[in-house]
Amino acid sequence: MMKEVGFSGLTMRTLAKKLGMEAPSLYNHLQSKDDLLVTVCSNIADQLETHILEVNDIYFNAKDRLKMAIKGHVNVLTQNITASFVFVNEWRFLPVEDKNLFIQRRDKYELEFRRILDLGIKEGNLQFSDVKITSQILLSALNSIVDWYKPDGGLTPDDVALQLFKFVGSGITKESEIYW
Repeated sequence: MMKEVGFSGLTMRTLAKKLGMEAPSLYNHLQSKDDLLVTVCSNIADQLETHILEVNDIYFNAKDRLKMAIKGHVNVLTQNITASFVFVNEWRFLPVEDKNLFIQRRDKYELEFRRILDLGIKEGNLQFSDVKITSQILLSALNSIVDWYKPDGGLTPDDVALQLFKFVGSGITKESEIYW
């Protein structure tokens, strides 16, 4: 429901009605809509962080890390596209303390992508002029999935990841180095 009306348009009353319950009953489960937003954003962030740390721990070369990081990001976002939409677009409405923590987690996640890109430059497999801009473009492309991906649209998450890897990779990877 938050995807349709946005965080600011959501009320506990409308949420309770959508769930087929009375608003006072909903308060037995949630103290506020802020709690719901914090939970959604934290759960997605936990999954993304777990995956990127595993990728940077397990895989040795930058191309494999990049491929698996993209695949993991896509898989996390497509598991629950509605929650992922909220994660990507509504985090700005988090309470101040939670928002600050969210920003720290987001920055740390981006640093893990930068580690991959830095490694690719050192290995001679990746080419671009600015690691920060490249990582932001990459993550923006990955996060855009929440706006257009349809689980019943004919593309699997792996299909999407492959296309994004090829698209993004063709701009930062030496052409002969692209593989899946």
